[in-house]
Amino acid sequence: MNKIKAYLIIALVLGIVLLVLYPGRQLARTHVNERTAVSDHPLNCISCHVPISKNKLITKLINSDYYSPFNLVVDKDQKWMYVVAQDTDQLLVVDLETKRVHAKIKVGQHPHTVILDKAEEKLFVSNEWSDYISVIDAGLLEVVDEIPTGNGPAGILLDKNELHLYVVNAYGSDVSIIALKDKKEVRRLASGSNPTGISISPQGEEILVTGRRANLAAYNEPLITELTLINSNTQRALKKNVESAHIMENAAYTPDGDLAIVTLIRPKNQVPSVQVEAGWMMTHGIGILERDTGSITQFLLDEPNAYYPDPFDIAISPDGKKAFVSSSGVDMISVISIDSIRVLLKEKNLQRRKAYANNLDMSRKYILKRIKTGANPKGMALSSDGKKLYVAEQLNDKVSVIDTETLQLTSSIDLGGPIRISVARQGRRLFNNAAHTFQKQYSCYTCHPDNHEDGLVYNMAGKFMGRNMTNTQSLHDIGDTAPFKWNGKNQTVYKQDGMRFSTVLTRTEQFSYDDLDAISAYIMRGIQQPPNLVFNPTGELSPSQERGKLLYERSEDNFGNLIPESNRCVTCHPAPYYTDLKLADVSTLAASDDPILFDTPHLTNVYASAPYLHDGRAKTLEEIWTIYGTDDKHGYVNDMSKSELNDLVNYLKSLRNPTYDKQVPKIEKGSILFHN
Repeated sequence: MNKIKAYLIIALVLGIVLLVLYPGRQLARTHVNERTAVSDHPLNCISCHVPISKNKLITKLINSDYYSPFNLVVDKDQKWMYVVAQDTDQLLVVDLETKRVHAKIKVGQHPHTVILDKAEEKLFVSNEWSDYISVIDAGLLEVVDEIPTGNGPAGILLDKNELHLYVVNAYGSDVSIIALKDKKEVRRLASGSNPTGISISPQGEEILVTGRRANLAAYNEPLITELTLINSNTQRALKKNVESAHIMENAAYTPDGDLAIVTLIRPKNQVPSVQVEAGWMMTHGIGILERDTGSITQFLLDEPNAYYPDPFDIAISPDGKKAFVSSSGVDMISVISIDSIRVLLKEKNLQRRKAYANNLDMSRKYILKRIKTGANPKGMALSSDGKKLYVAEQLNDKVSVIDTETLQLTSSIDLGGPIRISVARQGRRLFNNAAHTFQKQYSCYTCHPDNHEDGLVYNMAGKFMGRNMTNTQSLHDIGDTAPFKWNGKNQTVYKQDGMRFSTVLTRTEQFSYDDLDAISAYIMRGIQQPPNLVFNPTGELSPSQERGKLLYERSEDNFGNLIPESNRCVTCHPAPYYTDLKLADVSTLAASDDPILFDTPHLTNVYASAPYLHDGRAKTLEEIWTIYGTDDKHGYVNDMSKSELNDLVNYLKSLRNPTYDKQVPKIEKGSILFHN
């Protein structure tokens, strides 16, 4: 009897468990299917929810601090190497004899570039998110001064007499010239849009500044990005157009100074994206500026069926025979024969020369070798004798060392970063690598440099080609702003980057589920937005911005009439991300658009996201209303005076990431689910 009772109790418990678990499993299956748009993603709550948690304890447990080396410089005697650790806001001092980090020097936020003076007594570090240069005593290894700059200091160099420091301001799109004697800015020159790289000719009379974003233009107009050439004697600048290319990260002059070489990307954004299968979506290369004629000829790094995306830095050997280019998207260094390039530059037929830029078979004529590196090679530095090339592996926390004579990777310097690879770190590697794109044509970073957007409008693959043009959206602050895409059809990042992503964009196999979890975690929680240094560095609004805020939040027009709640700025764009996460009709459909509603975009750092509207029609925030919003269906503004509209726009430009207004957990680092 007792046995029977025991069996009955066990059966009852099992029955209750089954009744609870089966419906629970079904609910979980439904939830995961809805989040991922597939029916076989593993039912693992931890793999999805833990890496994207905002809980302070959880984030502390799963996170690690990576160095993420970005740029570097080596002293003449090859005793010391100085490495910018971008994620820890430090300059690492590496002993090249022991290959160990000797010291860590705290600098400003998000450091970009480090340089040494000729006497090797001082180091200068640009701090892109802090608007100043850290001056470091190379003997004491201490910060001894801070020099204010423009907005977003990136590339830096000293002029030939070391009287002036030239600072490229990425966010301000200009160049600060600072007199080192009194550490004051003496001149500021306009440059191309979003510049980062800077190089000086061997004789020191010319300084070249690269530009990354193309000039704003209508969708069907040619793509043009500007280089800036500065005469260091007169401190005057002129601009040079580069056609059909952008994202020119860095530059270098040949030792005799007759050529300047820049890295570049050639986007085919006006061609339907189905062309990725034909090798015609994105190509990558270099531009050669011949200083005697001023002509620019473009050459591809790519070859048939193999691409070398996201070229970042360039270094030229002291004898002028070889150029080394780091391709961050495929973890590769391309070695270029400059003599072979010179032969091709002798072509007198301009049409044939122009065709070089679209000929994938040309690279075999000047590429000497491809050298594999660790994850995400960025800045490079040659030793003074030119025999060694040091390469910063940003997502590997190492520096690779290449023998420039044998063209072999001979060693690697471990900077001592965390051994474990977190979920978000793995996601960041995937984001920056082109391995999941057909023939490795481009990475996520290619269209989203700095996790932002490239400022281009694309002809995306769809039912009808040439319809529904798409303005690239920033990935800053999107973790809590679902749904995604301009039409809001992807309710989660998992859907955005899963099967639909591989079908429409990469034209290859979708991410494995582990990788999909990782890249989703990185996009949702691992991307930090820069501070709004240009229009709101401190959180204190200007009088114009204060007036604009009142207009943004108003409920009545200038005549005392009630503005419908649905047509008020603040209704659709409430803080903290300035989006209500809903779809809306704001009367901006074009003749080439399907009849759809649009997802309300967030507005943090909106000043940096031109052009505007879903198809990039509006070159400025003003044009949203003065040209494309005259019917008052995209917010009620037509009662405003010109000065009032200016105030409103100034307020919009002040909007920034809410983390700069309140303390929240800093998230990007990691978890223990991936290992080296």
